[in-house]
Amino acid sequence: MTKRERYKNVLNWFQEHAGSSVTELNYNNNFQLLTAVILSAQCTDKRVNMITPKLFKDFPIPEVMANSSPEEVFDYIKSCSYPNNKAKNLVNMAKILVSDFNSEVPSDMNSLISIPGVGRKTANVMLAVAFDTPAMPVDTHVFRVSNRIGLTNNSKTPIETEKELVKYIPEHLLSKAHHWLILHGRYICKARSPLCEKCGLTSWCKYYQNNQIGEH
Repeated sequence: MTKRERYKNVLNWFQEHAGSSVTELNYNNNFQLLTAVILSAQCTDKRVNMITPKLFKDFPIPEVMANSSPEEVFDYIKSCSYPNNKAKNLVNMAKILVSDFNSEVPSDMNSLISIPGVGRKTANVMLAVAFDTPAMPVDTHVFRVSNRIGLTNNSKTPIETEKELVKYIPEHLLSKAHHWLILHGRYICKARSPLCEKCGLTSWCKYYQNNQIGEH
């Protein structure tokens, strides 16, 4: 099986069985989405969704958050991972949005990564989800699943994974494929105990095929 054949079969399966997958983060506008994505770093979407209702209620717009303090924001987000750093980043993010971007979340990579707390992955999430721009954010799930299935050749870094996925996945499917791979990694292709018996991709999965070969 060639790599292109593997991609074609995997993408066809996802289109048929998971075509409408979207982010599991709850938000109502781009400011809320950016806040939630910053909070989601090394933290589950479920936990973020427990934190954000009160946070969004009390900090509805960038101006309000920009005029607060990290200590104030910390009280709202202390149950997530790395709350001290995230509180500082959220306040500074809001200040930059107000001062540099007219209180709007920018829609290009260079502007996004200039914002405190926004790295390449977060910027790609915003491009893909908020602006429907072809982009491939690579988190731990995308990184793991891509390598396991064989969509990437043992990529060592997220940027290597991103480049390879962007090369082989058609532009119009990139943003959807991001969600497909994340959710597959979250619920089926788990880090420690992948649920291969429940997976519809075993016919094209290198990990499954290698394990099957090893059993005989």
